[in-house]
Amino acid sequence: MKDKIVVGLDIGTTKVCAIVGRKNEFGKIDILGVGQALSTGVSRGMVSNIPRTEEAIRQAVLEAQNRSGIKIKVVHVGIAGQHIKSTPNRSILIRSSVDSEISQEDLDRLADDMYRIALPPGEQIIHVIPQDYTIDGNILEKNPIGIAGLRIEGNFHVITGHITAAKNIYKCVTRAGLHVDSLILEPLASSDAVLNAEELEAGVALVDIGGGTTDVAIFHDGVIRHTAIIPFGGNVVTDDIQEGCMVMKKQAELLKIKFGSAIPEENKDNEIISVPNLPGKEPKEISVKNLSKIIHARMEEIISSVHYEIKASGLEKKLIAGIVLTGGGSQLKHLPQLVEYMTGLDVRVGYPDEHLAKGMVNEVKSPAFATGIGLLMKGLSASNSQSNYSEQTTTEMEAEADLKAAAPMVPQEKIKAPGLFSRLADSFKDLMKDEELQDFKKDRE
Repeated sequence: MKDKIVVGLDIGTTKVCAIVGRKNEFGKIDILGVGQALSTGVSRGMVSNIPRTEEAIRQAVLEAQNRSGIKIKVVHVGIAGQHIKSTPNRSILIRSSVDSEISQEDLDRLADDMYRIALPPGEQIIHVIPQDYTIDGNILEKNPIGIAGLRIEGNFHVITGHITAAKNIYKCVTRAGLHVDSLILEPLASSDAVLNAEELEAGVALVDIGGGTTDVAIFHDGVIRHTAIIPFGGNVVTDDIQEGCMVMKKQAELLKIKFGSAIPEENKDNEIISVPNLPGKEPKEISVKNLSKIIHARMEEIISSVHYEIKASGLEKKLIAGIVLTGGGSQLKHLPQLVEYMTGLDVRVGYPDEHLAKGMVNEVKSPAFATGIGLLMKGLSASNSQSNYSEQTTTEMEAEADLKAAAPMVPQEKIKAPGLFSRLADSFKDLMKDEELQDFKKDRE
């Protein structure tokens, strides 16, 4: 039996990334292929232009296919955006007999009750995550299976999002000729890639600074306790530099990456950067310290929002492991020091290379790939998931022909998503069916 090969597809604001991998005999992940494409159809974590996003997915997947020799059919996709909300909820189950032990089926029934809670119009449950259980008034931390009891109460962390946002992701992926195996909240994926078991148990806040959003996930006692999506990321910093320094956007991005700093005092007053100007005009001279002041102002705002979410969780004093920064924005010079100063918590930058074994590790060990690696790990660890990949070598021309020939379509049979994700896949399949079939008929005409 061949090892299961999984693909994580990160549809971000600045890039679309497809990562192909499998788990080896030592439990580490071998990266088989990586594909990237510039993302121009996503704004603040949400799809804003379907054709552009579809094309970026095709390009990223095609590159990953060519480099891995694996024909990609199924992907595990992330979802983010400021529409994501999380709320605590409670469910109660009265069992018929005290003689029988509590089973996984009982716990599943408790979780299923969460799908009956009233939601605002247009919202859908994405994840239902158990927090703890109470059996006949006795609080248990995590797993009551095997214990006798009549009354089971469960506390759950319920994550919801807009149906339309998730539907647009499904539409882009299916139009690119792929099937969605599971839809996963991006900060949950990133946490798998950069956090260790000790940090999860001790209490830690993951802060994933992406191009369009900053995702926050807070863990304690090994369980996620709070999630939030802040609608600001690295792109806003770039926009501020473009406006403040009056340069082109590409130049602003380069200035941020090469010379940017989150603390102005760490730069000298006499450090000057010469930036090429429009033809016929003298080059612009920009002070590194002034550049840092522009960046500092925006990062202060983002960190303040993160600190607010940490306080709102009620766990600020319990985060023994502090804050772990990841995502492309975490690579900004002196950012950990600024976060530590503003929050009073220990800070480190999280790299997604701890779980990687070999292959193209050097290409994905940057924090910018934390979400993609996390999606890959979620796919590998998903229970009851069948491998839907044919491990065959494809030439570049064959792979390109396969993708170009893929007409917009709806899967003929549902691919079972792991655990609770299957409900989400079912609902979106029904929502998409009529519209996708109309698109297919138009293409055929």
